[in-house]
Amino acid sequence: MRVIHAQTITDTVARLAIEACCHLPLSVRDALSRAASQEPSPAGREILAQLQENASIASAEHMPICQDTGLAVVFAELGQDAHIVGGDFEAAIHEGVRQGYVQGYLRKSCVAEPLFERTNTGDNSPAIIHLRLVPGDRLHLRLAPKGAGSENKSLLKMLTPADGLDGVRQTVLEAVQTAGPSACPPLVVGVGLGGNMEVAALCAKRAAARDLGSRNPHPRYAALEEELLTLCNKTGIGPQGLGGRTTALAVHIEWAATHIAMLPVAVNLNCHAARHASASL
Repeated sequence: MRVIHAQTITDTVARLAIEACCHLPLSVRDALSRAASQEPSPAGREILAQLQENASIASAEHMPICQDTGLAVVFAELGQDAHIVGGDFEAAIHEGVRQGYVQGYLRKSCVAEPLFERTNTGDNSPAIIHLRLVPGDRLHLRLAPKGAGSENKSLLKMLTPADGLDGVRQTVLEAVQTAGPSACPPLVVGVGLGGNMEVAALCAKRAAARDLGSRNPHPRYAALEEELLTLCNKTGIGPQGLGGRTTALAVHIEWAATHIAMLPVAVNLNCHAARHASASL
């Protein structure tokens, strides 16, 4: 049995928070570069060049890529043969977020209660934690900061099976077209299919946090990812909404088993800064 100390979790989460907010993943930077070389719109090419320059400056100077450093969303896969010692698992993650956002001078955007007082917690904690218990003896953490500009454009629809593939296409395009420039395209579009209301949304969130260049392992869903990407890029919204071919860098789909009378569809958008950082303990 592997023993993992709570302090190690805290230290790792703090490091990941700073890394994710300041260093755009290489897969995203490569996608921006490819898009710039293929973008026919002069304005679109200029915007893509600016986004690449911004990412380079942020990485070199260890500064946030965007002022909205988001809520800290943590995907945790805990091996069933691992044992956490020295403290509470979730408390260790919350403390890591607190330390990372304070030490990294990252903007604190979390309010303790959503409707009435909306008092800022002052340290961006608590984190949003999605935990899976998996085989093995390791803990894998992926921290994906999620800002409000793209998150506010999320969409969930409870379709029926009769809506079928056309209904899925229409829902994804509705989300992208309604978001327009507000979600800071080019986007990474996370699509969740199946499950029920909350599972579809979580599938979409996991899809949005995937590495660019990854493909759904099921061939039909992988083909649908490519089809939806083509449709998104035919909208003409373009980089930062100024027109062009590059409205989205990728469409990712995750799916789950569902009820015979349901076809839940959720869309979770990431802005061009599809930020995430990972570690295994």
